[in-house]
Amino acid sequence: MSNEIKERFIAVYREKIKREGSDRLLEYLLNRSDFFTAPASTRFHCSYEGGLCEHSLNVYDCLCSYLDTDRARQTFGLDFSEESVAIVSLLHDVCKIDTYKTSMRNVKDDKTGVWSKVPYYEYNDTLPYGHGEKSVYIVSGFMRLTRDEAMAIRWHMGFSGPEDQKLIGNALRMYPLALALMIADCEASSYVEERKDRK
Repeated sequence: MSNEIKERFIAVYREKIKREGSDRLLEYLLNRSDFFTAPASTRFHCSYEGGLCEHSLNVYDCLCSYLDTDRARQTFGLDFSEESVAIVSLLHDVCKIDTYKTSMRNVKDDKTGVWSKVPYYEYNDTLPYGHGEKSVYIVSGFMRLTRDEAMAIRWHMGFSGPEDQKLIGNALRMYPLALALMIADCEASSYVEERKDRK
């Protein structure tokens, strides 16, 4: 990961998030976790060192772009503080901290037929608490979330998770920030990061 991405994350975090406990959470991310070196996935979006931090910033940028237009504010019913937007986007995937381990595997070169060892990421969740709910759990250990923030982080995967579809639909209708975060996460992972990977 480029130092520029890490520094931007820290700058946005410090500028936008002032809540009690936020300094302890940032210290944890910096010094007691692999947040800034972890990938965002094993083989899909941002599946490289530093991908988790980069993905979090991409989601932040997408979510902020929705708030730049009156139509988007009317569509989502959003009237949230910059702090809430930063919290949910920058921290929605902290559940991925310390879950990706580098391993080696044998891969055959199609051209030469020669086998070689290459690194890959292996998923190893030592705190199997779910996805969104695990992020809420981790963040809540440092600072208090509003109900809107907790619901947004909890349901940011939308209908792609194994939960009851009616429950997800109700949550997304009741909490507009959850719907906006879900869309921002999809936009970042499926469009912004896919375009970058294709270059």
